[in-house]
Amino acid sequence: MALSRRSGGPELFGVNLRNAALRLLVNALAILVAANLIDGITVSGWQAVLLAAAIFGVVNALVKPAVRLLTCPLYILTLGLFAFVVNALMLALTAWFAEQASIDFHVSGFGPAFAGAIVIALVSWTVSILI
Repeated sequence: MALSRRSGGPELFGVNLRNAALRLLVNALAILVAANLIDGITVSGWQAVLLAAAIFGVVNALVKPAVRLLTCPLYILTLGLFAFVVNALMLALTAWFAEQASIDFHVSGFGPAFAGAIVIALVSWTVSILI
């Protein structure tokens, strides 16, 4: 990933803050694009976008590795296509956490979560290449 190859910048508890801020902004942009393209994904205000991006980053950092480990046979069986389902579940989990925290970010069902996960992955990948 392009962001992890960059060195330098301040660190806090071993985390490069520059890379963390860039990842947050990339996630925010990706969520904003998905919300504008996919019916069923809504977010209102830049604060909600940034908070949803932060939650999405934490979910992907903490929950996704455990889910990938537990569903490893499905990844193998589907030749990696199950990753789209896992990404959709992570987006849905992000929306659930946001709803619990009264953040105005909603995903209304698995279909929008699946499409949104694809859009977010494509936007994140494209922006990461350009940075």
